[in-house]
Amino acid sequence: MRGWKMLPVLLVLLLTASTSFAGGFRLVEAGTKAMGMGFAFTAQADDPSAIYFNPAGLTQLKGQNIMVGVTYVRENGGDFTGTTPVDNNVPGPGFTNQKSETQKSLNFYIPNAYYTKTTPDGYFSYGVGIFAPFGLGQEYNDKHSSIFRNQITKIDLMTVVVNPTIAFKVNEFLSVGVGIDYMYGKATLEKTPWSPALVPVAQNGNVFDLKLEGTGDAWGYNFGLLLKPTENFRVGANYRSKFTLDIKDGDVNLGNINPGVAPALAGLTTTKGNATLYLPATFALGVSYTMGKLTVNADADWTFWSSYKSLPIDFKDNRPVLPDSNAAKNWKDVCALRFGAEYQVTVPLSLRAGFVYDPSPAPANTMGPELPDAIKLDYMVGAGYKIGKWTIDVAGMYVDKKDRTVNNQAFTAAGGSGFNGTWTGDAWLVGLDVTYNF
Repeated sequence: MRGWKMLPVLLVLLLTASTSFAGGFRLVEAGTKAMGMGFAFTAQADDPSAIYFNPAGLTQLKGQNIMVGVTYVRENGGDFTGTTPVDNNVPGPGFTNQKSETQKSLNFYIPNAYYTKTTPDGYFSYGVGIFAPFGLGQEYNDKHSSIFRNQITKIDLMTVVVNPTIAFKVNEFLSVGVGIDYMYGKATLEKTPWSPALVPVAQNGNVFDLKLEGTGDAWGYNFGLLLKPTENFRVGANYRSKFTLDIKDGDVNLGNINPGVAPALAGLTTTKGNATLYLPATFALGVSYTMGKLTVNADADWTFWSSYKSLPIDFKDNRPVLPDSNAAKNWKDVCALRFGAEYQVTVPLSLRAGFVYDPSPAPANTMGPELPDAIKLDYMVGAGYKIGKWTIDVAGMYVDKKDRTVNNQAFTAAGGSGFNGTWTGDAWLVGLDVTYNF
């Protein structure tokens, strides 16, 4: 079992990065072929990434397959215009002064890897997949002057799942698949609490720089069904359970401590912290229809974000200026609509296209600068080419994030939360998978 645990740890440290593109901070970039078809792949599921999209689809594969790939993400920094509770060098809350801020533009790499084997009669398959189902990455340009510094200056959530899977072809009409999911996660949170009472003292009212970093793990499960009523028509369903990711005994470091609060900390510069992340269950229902060389797919993909009610953070050594927190989130369940098509130009060459309507689960009254989420429209194109036993899949994706205006600003003695204003942003992705069949 020790070897299984070390594999995801190494992948996180060496390969996995985080971002946020599906509603909330869910990542569906688990296969490039699927990406080229708008991730409408639940009923097609005919490459090794079926382990993620619908494990019942493994019975459609032949022999043994190894697939490895990566998705490159260019997240253009979002722009904010509005007001926040923080005002540099001005005592009191800054509710009335118009401000602007641009997040850092970030580059990420999201890996995937799969191994599958199907018996010659096609009635039994098994395999293992490695992918990153959730991630969140945001960073603001200057931790000491950002207008959001009292809420967040940097956040990173990285997860990787190892998913052993088996599938059975019950008959020509029905296949089923099931798997166990082991998740390893790493989270980093940085912020610079701000107090209007300290503005005249020093450091623009900054209390200190706080960094919390820790790791945790969790277990889950998944299962899928694939129905073939006719030779050309398929129906697929896929369920993935929720995860409760406990970040335990994370390292908490305090720096640049304001002289005005140093006595209250009584020399405390390091401690331990715990956080709990409630990662949602998902369910996808899809159909696929083939007409000669053309296959068209449609999926309804639910993410049950209502399990994400709060974000509790507990510090081992509390101080009046370092209290525990339990920020309300109260996210809502959402359903993304995914559409895709594949055209077999020649025996080795396939062309693909897709579109996704992806709503946001974050309600306006709890949305924060760690994830200024909004409705997204995703546009994809892709291609696949076979060379002997090798298959190369490529895809590109543009994320059009709609403007989101929120008015949830609040002021407290600790500096306040929320904001009143409008966010904009977008992103580009490019994926590559290489598969070998033997």
